[in-house]
Amino acid sequence: MPVAFGEVVFFAVVIALSPFTLIPALFMQFTPQPRATSSAFLTGWVIGIVVPAVACAALASVVQRPAEGHGWVAWARVALGSLLILFGLRQWLTRHGRPAPGWMRLLADASPSRAFRLGLLLSLANPKILLLSAAAGLTVGAAGAATTSGVTALAVFTVCAASTVALPVVLHLLMGERVLIPLLRVRQWLESQAAGVMAVVIAAIGVLVLFEGVVRL
Repeated sequence: MPVAFGEVVFFAVVIALSPFTLIPALFMQFTPQPRATSSAFLTGWVIGIVVPAVACAALASVVQRPAEGHGWVAWARVALGSLLILFGLRQWLTRHGRPAPGWMRLLADASPSRAFRLGLLLSLANPKILLLSAAAGLTVGAAGAATTSGVTALAVFTVCAASTVALPVVLHLLMGERVLIPLLRVRQWLESQAAGVMAVVIAAIGVLVLFEGVVRL
């Protein structure tokens, strides 16, 4: 079965457009060492999304045998979709009056080493990002595609998911200090609307994953 690149890219786009991705990426442009800090954060972020995706792809390809259908992967999708919906509902119900996360305060004066650790933590230890990366890995592993096709799909997923972390760095290099004012406005808007936006995005992707799992049972 060919890899569903459209589905993999969809998961990546959800991660890329998530406030949990955009806000830290924008914060990095206002640190004392924006280029080094952004690069370190990007490295940690990439590792954090690649590890669960590769692990789930490998697990799905080993556990799921073509002759046995897609039962295991379908149930995994149902579980992932259900968890994402629950996370989304919880996020929506508690979106008002929620204090700024502690990691936002740490980003303000982050050093490159701290930025790397935060990038790894915010992706690998964030349940929402972790579930989306796992879902992408399951999609690749369930396809049972050739190694080259699977690696390509995971590479496309990684590039798309990390694109918005890299974009502010590129803009800063091309435009210099002129880019900071619009980036600051975007960051402030995201900070005020992050909880509600993320709740809708997470719930929507959860419905999609759950539906696909139920259809394949």
